[in-house]
Amino acid sequence: MELVCINCPLGCHLTAIKEGDKITVTGNTCPRGEQYAINEMTMPMRTLTSTVRISGSIHDSLPVITSAQIPKEKMFEVMKALKNIEVKAPVKVGEVIVKDVCGLGVDIIASRSM
Repeated sequence: MELVCINCPLGCHLTAIKEGDKITVTGNTCPRGEQYAINEMTMPMRTLTSTVRISGSIHDSLPVITSAQIPKEKMFEVMKALKNIEVKAPVKVGEVIVKDVCGLGVDIIASRSM
């Protein structure tokens, strides 16, 4: 598997090869690149940024973000859960909008005050 590491500005071009239970990574200039490639091959994780509807504000949507990374395979499930969420202003940055979204142990939080 060919990857570009996103852990720092270097953007190392990585090659990860899985043989049985062992994953060999080349092309990394630091240990973070190796761990990134291993994670991408075993359980890729992502931070989700999106919006939810907000009433009582000059804007129609409130930007939100996950409080931690979630499995990449759960992204669409979480997006679907956010589709019907509407909050009322005022909302402060960091405020929990959805607790334990989709049972993942991760909250959806406001990334802007409105």
